[in-house]
Amino acid sequence: MRRPLIVLVAVLSLAVLASCASAPTGRSGGTSCATSDQPQLTGARVLSVTAAAHPGGTYAFPANPPNPTPSPIAGVPAYCDVTVLLAHPELDDRVRVEVWMPLTGWNGRFLAAGGGGFVAGLFDRYLAPAVKDGYAAASTDAGVSTNGSRPPSWALDHSGNVNQGLLTNFAFRSVHEMAQVGKQLTASFYGRPAAHSYWNGCSTGGRQGLMEAQRYPADFNGILAAAPAINWDRFTVAEFWPQAVMNQAHTFPTACEFNAFTQAAIAACDRDDSVADRVIDRPENCRFNPHQLVGTTVTCEGKTVQISQADAELVDKIWQGPTSHEGQHLWYGPLKGTPLDGLAATAAGPDGTRHGAPFAVAADWIKYFLKRRPGFDTSSIGYGEFEQLFQQSGTQYHAVIGTDNPDLSAFRDAGGKMITWHGLADRLISPQGTIDYRRRVEAAMGGTGATDQFYRVFLAPGVDHCSGGTGSVPTDPLAAVVDWVEHGHAPETLPAATTSTAGRPVTRNLCSYPQLSHYIGHGDPDSAGSYTCA
Repeated sequence: MRRPLIVLVAVLSLAVLASCASAPTGRSGGTSCATSDQPQLTGARVLSVTAAAHPGGTYAFPANPPNPTPSPIAGVPAYCDVTVLLAHPELDDRVRVEVWMPLTGWNGRFLAAGGGGFVAGLFDRYLAPAVKDGYAAASTDAGVSTNGSRPPSWALDHSGNVNQGLLTNFAFRSVHEMAQVGKQLTASFYGRPAAHSYWNGCSTGGRQGLMEAQRYPADFNGILAAAPAINWDRFTVAEFWPQAVMNQAHTFPTACEFNAFTQAAIAACDRDDSVADRVIDRPENCRFNPHQLVGTTVTCEGKTVQISQADAELVDKIWQGPTSHEGQHLWYGPLKGTPLDGLAATAAGPDGTRHGAPFAVAADWIKYFLKRRPGFDTSSIGYGEFEQLFQQSGTQYHAVIGTDNPDLSAFRDAGGKMITWHGLADRLISPQGTIDYRRRVEAAMGGTGATDQFYRVFLAPGVDHCSGGTGSVPTDPLAAVVDWVEHGHAPETLPAATTSTAGRPVTRNLCSYPQLSHYIGHGDPDSAGSYTCA
């Protein structure tokens, strides 16, 4: 039996948010947190509205495995935290939207933030730094779990069928509703609307940002969509390809053995850009052949291991990416120099026998959304079943969550500006999917120059998924979006930085696609000033 909904009005009507309730111990505050306007949202109903004031100071993040716990953030101003619970007709869901609004120092902007994996919103991981920077900021859980270590059990209803309502929430509906609620609450709280609205997200958050540009082009003036999980119906199954290759060959190398191939590729192609920095600037041009490593030995956990022909064949197939039984290219594999232990992970059983350890998002997509059997054993998947699953995923889910529509004319016409950056050593989402999308947008929108007027892509050599790796990571890409929206300065480069293995600071300027960074032949190779875009 469905639980009754406490309906405040027929459509979303957030009445008075009076004095705040007490916050948890150590974060209580007595500052008033009030608004009196009535935001409107078609298609959803309000279950509850609560508001709490929090004092300024250092924000300590609670642990949220498997994500690493960020370092505490000092200097967060006092803020009002408004939580709205929504529900949709004929769907027994509970969607949480949180809006954090600084009590002092508001910069006049609204910022919405995304999630990762099957988590729709990472909440305080984005909201705390946003409030520190003066934004009114919002996130949503889309009515699904916010625990990244749990499987997406919400995917199936009581009858074992895919819960299309919650999938729709996760795919696109809830982010749009959060944008509406957040902007209206912001206007009510401060007595004037935000001058500009922005989106910030990576991975699933990057996909959500591109989804907004495609489906709801007026929601945001500026969008930062990093390492976007677009082409979801294809790349999510493609993430399982390394496991299918190992299953088919009944060969499961250790992470140490896979790393030998990664390091050999880096050593072979590092200097192709005339700079020795352990970064392959153009991995798509790397010609290293994994069979060159056959017969060599590596030391893994104190044991000497000889690289075999079977190992090399595995790596070659993984790098090539998924193919059909007729040899047709289905999707992209990891670029050479990318760590393989994310998607080609293996583990030892109690008896020491090795087996595959698939990436959870890929395995769960197959178990819950394709097989609809949470207990399905993915170790049985070889080439034939992989191809069937790949085709099934596209047929069933492309229209819902593919998020790869290249027609951005409505976003362009609304004056929107969007930046995507993607690491070329991303171990989870192939940057070639982003490059493919950008090329398709160019074809649909009138070419490179026309697309550059509102949408720019930056590739980060050596950078892993959303951060990390050996390459330079963008330092403040959101600032570039804001500058473009508010001052018309289209970014030719994105400042990026890292630290070398010797502990030295390294800076780069990532070039706007399709340009690439080139060393000018002299000067400090660790300084951005020694490179040019061409």
